[in-house]
Amino acid sequence: MIGLPETYEQSRSDFRAALVEVQELWPFARLISQSLPGEPDLTMDWISAQALQTRDKLLILTGGEHGIEGYAGSAILQLFIKEFLPRLDPASTGLLLVHCINPWGMQHRRRTNAYNVDLNRNFVQDFSNLPGSNPDYDLVFPLLNPNRPMKFILWEKMLFTVQAVGNLAHYGMSRLREATLRGQYKHPKGIYYGGSEMQEETRRMVELFDNSIQGCQQLLVLDMHTGYGPKARLTLVSSAQERMSSGQMVARFNVPLVAAANPQEFYSIQGDMIEYIYSLMRSKYTDIIFFAATFEFGTLGDSISAVIRSLYSTVFENRLYWYGGSPASQRLVQAGYDALFAPRYSAWIDLVRADGRHAFEGILKAEGYI
Repeated sequence: MIGLPETYEQSRSDFRAALVEVQELWPFARLISQSLPGEPDLTMDWISAQALQTRDKLLILTGGEHGIEGYAGSAILQLFIKEFLPRLDPASTGLLLVHCINPWGMQHRRRTNAYNVDLNRNFVQDFSNLPGSNPDYDLVFPLLNPNRPMKFILWEKMLFTVQAVGNLAHYGMSRLREATLRGQYKHPKGIYYGGSEMQEETRRMVELFDNSIQGCQQLLVLDMHTGYGPKARLTLVSSAQERMSSGQMVARFNVPLVAAANPQEFYSIQGDMIEYIYSLMRSKYTDIIFFAATFEFGTLGDSISAVIRSLYSTVFENRLYWYGGSPASQRLVQAGYDALFAPRYSAWIDLVRADGRHAFEGILKAEGYI
């Protein structure tokens, strides 16, 4: 049974140890570890393996872009290595397995990096026009970013719920979700901050994608996330640029839930990594067949009460980080944040494993990798 690792260090150790399994099939596979600037103990680790004969296919799996989400991502990556790696053809298929894009966030159990940047809002080439790109965020700024310490959490939850319901009634669910989750570039201490420049982690991924993709004929990219969607179920989130409809993907990949990254089915995202890959492929690698998507493993569910709980868990964690709070608040807020992005109860882990296995089976077969 593959569970969630307890720490970032354990997760990284497990990943590094998996090199032996990869090398049994790809003898020249190599592990690369690069430290973050000023953080020698925090590394971005990946295993790279070129196809042994012809570079027909390349498979890229990534996790930990939102640090704390890397715990489930690590478990799914281990599942893939143990159950699906032996079914690939090393002669024609290359690999790029990325353990954790955001090691600082994973170690500190936050979604952001050390500069409070949401890396999945940071895949941007030009930041100059972005500060005014999400005006609705400013309308709900007082709800999302209160600038005072956390003290009496029960009172804070009740107050937040009342305010959230008022905002929902005024703006509607779709507009509030877009305002919150789309990404913003004006408030460095705010939630879903996309930064003012490309972060080191993002730059490394951009270089890694570009260097790895060259020369292949077919590309498949799958990125692991947690939080969104029905409780303990996998939603396959596709690019807004994908030409297949969600219904077509359900049929093609034999998965129950697919949502495109647009306001009608999911929400739109500025600076999203999967959207970056689509733009890259359609501008530079036009002759390569490709598909890229996100595995989004739901935690709390998608009811209105779950949406409000998800929102206050995110707001409270960010508020506690910047403004502090009582010891009791710290324990309760972190517990709520863990429940949102890295649950540890066995039933959730079992269902995540089952849905991940099912999705790998359907996608890898449909794309001709197994």
